Amino acid sequence: MHVRPKKHLGQHFLRDANIARKIVQALPEDCLSVLEIGPGKGVLTGLLLERYGRLTVVEKDAEAVAYLQKKFDEQHLHILEADFLRLTPDQWGEGQVCLIGNLPYNISGPIFFKVLEAAEKIPAAVFMIQKEVAERIVAPPGNKTYGILSVLLQNFFRIEYLFGVPPQVFSPPPKVQSAVIRLVRKESFPPVDKTLFVQLVKTAFNQRRKTLRNSLKKLNLPRINRAEAFLAQRAEQLRPEDYVKLYQKLYEGERKPD
Repeated sequence: MHVRPKKHLGQHFLRDANIARKIVQALPEDCLSVLEIGPGKGVLTGLLLERYGRLTVVEKDAEAVAYLQKKFDEQHLHILEADFLRLTPDQWGEGQVCLIGNLPYNISGPIFFKVLEAAEKIPAAVFMIQKEVAERIVAPPGNKTYGILSVLLQNFFRIEYLFGVPPQVFSPPPKVQSAVIRLVRKESFPPVDKTLFVQLVKTAFNQRRKTLRNSLKKLNLPRINRAEAFLAQRAEQLRPEDYVKLYQKLYEGERKPD
C-alpha cells in the first residue's frame, strides 16, 4: 500500500533508519505512555513499539491511517485519526504522556503552544522540526533569534538541540534544514498564570525594538511602575527567568481576565 506525501499537510517522510533510531533513543526509556504526532508511514512507530511495547499515534491523513492499520498490530498500536491541535490533553492518554514526532513545519508553532499549555502532563518530548525554529527555541537572551517561544518554553522545560538533519533523508526533500530537539520538564514551574504570562511575553516581543516601557503600554497595566528595573530594556535583553520576575511585579494580586 502506497502513502503519497501531501503538500497541504506538510508531509515529508523520513527514510533514514539510523536517524530514526537516534530520534527514538533520545526519548527517555522510562516514559510510561508515549504519543507520536504525525507518524506518516511509521518509520518512528515501529522503533517506538520495539522500545515501549505500546504506543498511541495521532494521524490526520486517512491514507496514512489505513497504512498503519495494515502494517502494525492493533493490540499494541492505538491510532487516533484526528488533528493533534484539536485534541484535548485528556485524549492523549491517562496520566503522564511523553511526546515524539516529525512535526509538519507549517504547524510546529501551534504545537509548541499546545505543549506549553499541557506542560504538567508532558515529562519529556522529542521533536524533529525546521532547524531555524529549533535554533530559535534554544536561543539565549541577546541573540537575534531569541523570542516568544524561547522565553516560554525555557521557563517550563530544559531544552537541548540534539542534531541537524539534512533534506535528502526525506521524501520529498524539504527546502529547509531540519533539527531534533529534546524537552525535559523542569521539576518546578514558575508561579505564573499561563494565559497572562503568554500575553505578557507576546506583547513584549511584538515590538521588540522598543523598550518594554513602550511595548507594554497597550496592556494598560496599572502597576507598570513597579517594574521600573526592567522597563528601559528591550524584550530580547531579559532572561527567561526575568520575565517571571516582570510578571510578578505587574500581575501579583491581579485577577485573570475573562
